[in-house]
Amino acid sequence: MNPIKLDAVVGAGGRLELTIPLPPGTPVEVIVRDPEADDFRDLTEAAQSALGFWDNPMDDEDWNAPPPR
Repeated sequence: MNPIKLDAVVGAGGRLELTIPLPPGTPVEVIVRDPEADDFRDLTEAAQSALGFWDNPMDDEDWNAPPPR
């Protein structure tokens, strides 16, 4: 399965229109997720924001250095 992520806004009457890069007649499964109800969003954002801490030359030098013999 190769997922395709699309962002869209629900229109009047709950209508949603998407243009999918698949040929006509292709069977698809549609899963609708409310991003506002994502209980883990804050944890995901916190984890992603902290990645810069690990991206520094001193840390790379310490962690990548061979152990003393």
